Amino acid sequence: MSATLSKDLRKKYNVRSMPVRKDDEVIILTGNHKGTKGKVTTVYRKKWCIHVEKLVRNKLNGQPVNLPVKANQCAIIKLKLDKDRNDLLKRKAQTVS
Repeated sequence: MSATLSKDLRKKYNVRSMPVRKDDEVIILTGNHKGTKGKVTTVYRKKWCIHVEKLVRNKLNGQPVNLPVKANQCAIIKLKLDKDRNDLLKRKAQTVS
């Protein structure tokens, strides 16, 4: 599941999109929660959705529930980088140029 990168990250890495990962920071671009920023808490691959830190609704008994968001409705504004992710960025940037 991939999401687009923000404009400043696109210029910095010369890459258009990246797979979403836990601890990335995203902004929601469409839907009722448009403009909401938050950290990705889980990536639910079975349902093709992600859960963002601040998107929570309470059930009738008061128990909080994470609201699912599709990854293509988000833009990554901050990447959690490690060795594998840096290698992926380099590979993707080489194919573009």
